Amino acid sequence: MHKSLVASVCGALALAGAAAVPASAADDIESRVQVCAGCHGQNGVPINSATPVIWGQQANYLYKELHDYHSGDRANPFMSSVAKMFTLPELREVANYFAAKPWPAGENKSKLDEAPKTAEMCKACHQPNFVGGQPAPRLAGLSYDYLLGSMNGFADGKRSNNLDMPGFMKTLSESDREAIAHFLAGL
Repeated sequence: MHKSLVASVCGALALAGAAAVPASAADDIESRVQVCAGCHGQNGVPINSATPVIWGQQANYLYKELHDYHSGDRANPFMSSVAKMFTLPELREVANYFAAKPWPAGENKSKLDEAPKTAEMCKACHQPNFVGGQPAPRLAGLSYDYLLGSMNGFADGKRSNNLDMPGFMKTLSESDREAIAHFLAGL
């Protein structure tokens, strides 16, 4: 309930911000993406732990997610409405814009000495240091809440916009997913 309320307030603020963009800036991607700062943060640090970092994220991954929100392949009423404010070519520009930003500096987080053994399967796509690469996103440094929510969404079928992830996540126990999320959030 609390997370949906935060998302609703965040969404309302972001849409209000989008409406405030002057008409002369309508074609300027940098001006148009200001709506994203309402939830994803003005300096790349999201306003809550359920929202992912998009600054410095892989461009192809960002485009895929935006495309999926635009097409309805990934369900989120707010993100779908934001994605539909852009054409598909503009969504590519949005993805490239955020990918070119620096990943926000993390706070001092507790680190586990090594990745849980169950995280080994993640390295094939997300790279050995979990910083992502085509086509997989960076996982290192995302919040525990976002990571666990995404993994559980794939495991329980609520998120299905990736052909491989549901199968991988279903093979893990809840405690395995929690351990992986804790480890990745600490990187």
